[in-house]
Amino acid sequence: MDKEVLINAGAGEIRVAIVEEGKLQELFLERTIGLDDGALKKKNGRSGHSLVGNIVLGRVQRVLPGMQAAFVDIGLGRAGFLGAREARCLADLPGFEDDHAPKITDCVREGEAIVVQVVKDPIGEKGARLSANVTIPGRLLVMVPNQPGIALSRRIEDEAERARLIATGDRMIAESNGTLVPGAGYIVRSAGIGASLADFKEDAERLAEAWRPVMAKRQSADAPATLYHDLDPVERTMRDEVDAQTRRVLIDDREAYEAARAYCRRAMPDAEGKIELFAGPGMLFDLYDLEDEIEQLMSPRVPLPSGGWITVEGTEALTAVDVNSGSFTASTGLEETSLKVNLEAAEEIGRQLCLRGIGGLIVIDFIHLNEPANIQSVLDVLAASLARDRTPTQVSAMSEFGLVEITRKRIRDPLVKLMTEHCRPCEGHGRKRTCDAVALEVIRRIERQANAAPGKPIVVRAAPEIVRWLESHDEEVRTSLARRGAARVCFEPSEEFAREGFDVGTAA
Repeated sequence: MDKEVLINAGAGEIRVAIVEEGKLQELFLERTIGLDDGALKKKNGRSGHSLVGNIVLGRVQRVLPGMQAAFVDIGLGRAGFLGAREARCLADLPGFEDDHAPKITDCVREGEAIVVQVVKDPIGEKGARLSANVTIPGRLLVMVPNQPGIALSRRIEDEAERARLIATGDRMIAESNGTLVPGAGYIVRSAGIGASLADFKEDAERLAEAWRPVMAKRQSADAPATLYHDLDPVERTMRDEVDAQTRRVLIDDREAYEAARAYCRRAMPDAEGKIELFAGPGMLFDLYDLEDEIEQLMSPRVPLPSGGWITVEGTEALTAVDVNSGSFTASTGLEETSLKVNLEAAEEIGRQLCLRGIGGLIVIDFIHLNEPANIQSVLDVLAASLARDRTPTQVSAMSEFGLVEITRKRIRDPLVKLMTEHCRPCEGHGRKRTCDAVALEVIRRIERQANAAPGKPIVVRAAPEIVRWLESHDEEVRTSLARRGAARVCFEPSEEFAREGFDVGTAA
C-alpha cells in the first residue's frame, strides 16, 4: 500500500491528511489561533493546541449520584465531566468487576484533588471529558499506570504474533530491574508488530522517563494544575500515523519539518529519512486536489461512481445515511442496480464516517435487496470499509426494511460541527460557516497569494465580522503569515461581502 502523510502547518491551523493509493483516507485538524476558551492558552502555554492526552491535577467540584458523574475543576472556564465508568480506578473497592462498576460516590468526594486525563476537548457549552484511568502513549506501547498486565491493540489479529507480543511484554516487565514504572501495565500498539524485547524495553523506559515528572509535580502542585502535556500535533502525527507502510511524510513548514525530524531522532530513527520539506510548486494539498475534497465534506451529498449518491445528515439522536441510485439503471434488472449502488455506498460509507469524524449511532438506509447473498455481500463490503478505521465500531445485521445500524465511538466533534453553525434565518434547518472557519480560509488564501506573488503587498477585502476576527488575533495572525512569506497584509472590511465571501489580491 502506498501511504503518504501530508502535514499542512499553516498560519492558524495544522491539517494532517493521510493519503493511501492517491486517495484521502483520514483528515485531522487542529487550530492554533482563535480558540474560544482563552484559559486554554493561558493555563497551558501551548498556543491553543488540543488538550486531549493532557494529565491534570483537578479538584472535584460536584458529585452527582443521579447522573453517576462528577464535575472536576481543571483550570478552564468550564469544569470537566468525569463519569463513574471513567472514575472506577479511583474506587477503594478491590476486586470489583466490569459488570458491577462502583458508584461515583465510591470513587470521588467533593473537594478532593484527583489526577485525571482529558479524553475530549471542551466544545461549545460542554466542558472537557475526563478519565481517571490515565495513559501515556509511546511509539510501540501505551503505558497504563493504574492497570498492571499486558494488553494488545484490537488491530493485531494474527494469533501467533499476539501470543509472542504478550510473552515479550511479560518478559519486559519481569526483567525491568527497577527501570520501569512499578505496577504499570502496557497496551501493545499495532506499530509494535514484529518488535523485539529490546525495542519494547527502550519504549517503556522512555515512557517511565515521561511519567516520573508527573508524579513529582503531583506531590507539590496545587489543583488545578497540568502535570503532563501530550505531544504537539506534528510530533503526535509522527508517533501515531507514520508506520512501515508510509512511503513519505511531506511537511510544508520548516519549523514543523525540524520538529518532526527531532522527534524521529529521539523515538523512531528509522522514519527520519521519510520526511521531506515541501517547497512547491503550488500548495501542499494541491498535490491531490485535497482542498476541493475537504470542501465537499461540508456537503451532505456524496457522489458515487455509478451516478448514484449517499446523503449524510446528522440529528441530535443519530446520523442518517441514505443511499440513492439516482439515474443509474443496470441493464440486467432492479436487483442488480440496487446491488451495484449499495456496494459502492458500503465501500464509501466507512471512509466518509472517518473523514467527517462522525460518531454515536449511525443508521444506513440501503436500497432494498431481495437476495440473501446480495445482502451479505453488501454487509461484507461495509465491514471491510469500517475495518480500515481505527475507531471502534459495531455493525448490526440488515433489517427487513434495508436498514443497518452502526455505533462508532465518539472521539471528536464532527467536522461539520467544527466548521459550521446553525443559520438563524432558516431557524436551524441549515448551516453556514463559522467566523473562525472563514477567517482560516482567508489566511490560507493569503498564503496561496504570497506563494504566487512573492514579496508583494496583499490586500484582503472581507465581511466586517471576518475582519474583526482577524484583527482580534492580529499578533498571532501576522506573525504566522510573516513566517509563511506574507509579511505585508492589509485587511479592509466591506459590507458588500456576506460572511463567506472575500477577495484576496495584491496591491496595485
